[in-house]
Amino acid sequence: MAEFDLIERIRSRAPSRADVVLGIGDDAAVVRVPADRELVICTDTLNAGVHFPLHTAPFDIGWKALAVNLSDLAAMGAQPAWCTLSLSIPGDDPVWLDSFLDGFLALAGQHAIALIGGDTTRGPLSIGVTVHGLLEPGRALRRSGAQLGDDIWVSCTLGDAAAALVLMGKADAGAIAGGDTNASPLAELRERLDRPQPRVALGLGLVGVAHAAIDISDGLWSDLGHVCKASGLGAVLEVDALPASPALALGFDTTARRTLQASGGDDYELCFTAPAGARAQIEAIAVQTGTPVTRIGRMVAGTQVAGVDADDAPWVPERTGWVHFSD
Repeated sequence: MAEFDLIERIRSRAPSRADVVLGIGDDAAVVRVPADRELVICTDTLNAGVHFPLHTAPFDIGWKALAVNLSDLAAMGAQPAWCTLSLSIPGDDPVWLDSFLDGFLALAGQHAIALIGGDTTRGPLSIGVTVHGLLEPGRALRRSGAQLGDDIWVSCTLGDAAAALVLMGKADAGAIAGGDTNASPLAELRERLDRPQPRVALGLGLVGVAHAAIDISDGLWSDLGHVCKASGLGAVLEVDALPASPALALGFDTTARRTLQASGGDDYELCFTAPAGARAQIEAIAVQTGTPVTRIGRMVAGTQVAGVDADDAPWVPERTGWVHFSD
């Protein structure tokens, strides 16, 4: 495919919306932003071998490229609206492109988000996505909003994606202690790595209820630390309360599981804080959105994250999370 054939292949499949005035095909897109909404914008880049294993299926690459961005919108409590896609690929493979688009557009369709533009180029496999969302003025969930005494919650389960990387030999298995990793069902864990589910409905439901929120991309310990820094508080994390999937529990002992859940990363779940008096309301939101939530700690005076086990003994992970440019 020549470049413009590639663009036309994408344009012919891209979903649109009534508020897209001008989409793919011109120098820039034009959209109609409602007068009573603020615009929320975020961008993520995914590189082969860094953000996904080299032989990941193109459907899953497309899905994940959009999912990690939608997860950021979810953490802000924003409704997805539009996105752009910048795609660098090493060759003109229409089969690969169609499968990539199958994954990308399958998730886009679930959230009624329109692909309105972007860029294509030949080069190492790399995907850059920018998403735009809408929310009521002044209603964004922020990292800086946590308050003293808030409960800390997370959605769904933690550690599955990191466990999949360990089983695939893509992560430092030596940092994960114990457990019969051969017994763990890799297919279930790999599903969480390749096709994270952005918790958009939960994020929308938490607006006006939660005080602060963040999506868990680099590891719970690290990302909760960002909330602490922004809010000027500390956090006590109850490590034995961290929710684990049956697949994770099957293949890893307690020590290994705690490390994966607290610092493994690639979860793309929501971590949020809310007043203790909102527990019943949060549980109702979880039911309404079909998203399990678990209370895992509380915000306290201080500046850092501290962990305790079920016996109230201090616990600290061997690593705190993923950091780019740390080598």
